[in-house]
Amino acid sequence: MRRRMVFSTLVVTVIAVMLLGLPLGALTYQLIHEEAARQLQGEAELIGAESDTMLEFQDEIDTARFDQDYPRRYIRVTPAAGSEPVTAGDPALDPEAPESPNTLLGTTTTGRDTHVEVWAASDDYQSSVIRAWLGIASLSLLAIGVAVGLSMFQARRLTLPLMDLAATAERLGSGVATPWGHRYGIPEADRVAEVLDRSAERIAGLIATERHFATDASHQLRTPLTALTMRLEEIIQVADDPQLVREEGEAALAQTERLVETVESLLGRARKSQNPEVEPVELDPVLNNLQAEWAPVFQQERRRLLVVGDSGLTAMTVPADLAQILATLVENAYKHGAGTVTLRRIDTGHSVRIEVSDEGEGVPDHLSGRIFDREVSGGDGTGLGLALARHIAESEGARIELVQTHPATFALFLPAGAGGLSKMTGPV
Repeated sequence: MRRRMVFSTLVVTVIAVMLLGLPLGALTYQLIHEEAARQLQGEAELIGAESDTMLEFQDEIDTARFDQDYPRRYIRVTPAAGSEPVTAGDPALDPEAPESPNTLLGTTTTGRDTHVEVWAASDDYQSSVIRAWLGIASLSLLAIGVAVGLSMFQARRLTLPLMDLAATAERLGSGVATPWGHRYGIPEADRVAEVLDRSAERIAGLIATERHFATDASHQLRTPLTALTMRLEEIIQVADDPQLVREEGEAALAQTERLVETVESLLGRARKSQNPEVEPVELDPVLNNLQAEWAPVFQQERRRLLVVGDSGLTAMTVPADLAQILATLVENAYKHGAGTVTLRRIDTGHSVRIEVSDEGEGVPDHLSGRIFDREVSGGDGTGLGLALARHIAESEGARIELVQTHPATFALFLPAGAGGLSKMTGPV
């Protein structure tokens, strides 16, 4: 494309220079010769006036004076009454002489019928014509060079954005969805670049959503799978006691149902469901189930999981989400904390607060401000649990805060439930 633009500009420029330069050259040639003819005509008139003066006062023409004043001319003066002509100047310019050069002629006849002829070599004027033509040719070449330079600059200015945009499109096709951010000062190219940047942002958002979904799913499914594994291990250990097998089987079935709910919740979030339906949820059953699920794990470590505080509280939330959030907080306290883990229910009037605390060393000071960021962990964790728990809570009008670092205490704030309130779309 760049070569075609330069070539087309060169062709147009050459045609324009020819259309202007050739007539200008012919006009210059004509003007120089006309000016030379007028000059010789003026010299002839001046010589005729001087000749009449000489004839009147001296009765003869002083040719030596004409030789001195007009060395590059050949002059012939013919007085009136049939007198013999008088010549002066350079005899080599005599048109009747053999091998005489090309000459220009200027003639005049005075009032006393004196006829004057003046010849000059045309080579002197021809050199002026050649110099003028060389000037015109130089300007033409300069114009062509400037046009080619401008065309190369313009071609580069127009083709580089296209090449850059093509590279940006190639990057998008290769999965690199970072906005390029280049602008070129060309409205059309800038508009295409802006559209590509917006597309890159959308693609980056989709890729991030898919990546987050995969990591969130793997993290959220791990907790119910762990609990299900523990129930199955209990079943194996008490295989000789049918009653215990039945109880553990029912617990394992409950974990399986919770696993299904978790999968459905994750799929709903993957479909961009930003307004989950919240409903009044009694907290005691949820906390008791959580305590029963984690009791075997804590017993193996000779630790305890306690549920204390105000009983009979109701909050506006999603049951499955509430279970996931609390399970994440308990798992965090189990892995990174020590001693007894306490779930404390507090009625603040307009909201319900559930605090999860342990007796460990707490959260390091350098992590306290970033503990809810993705991939930030104080130990060997994934750094996803707390970030995902906060995201789930905020999607339905709740929030999670680190209210104390030593020992670590996390608080889940939930909107207080109303007595007969039916389901509604959150956040509330």
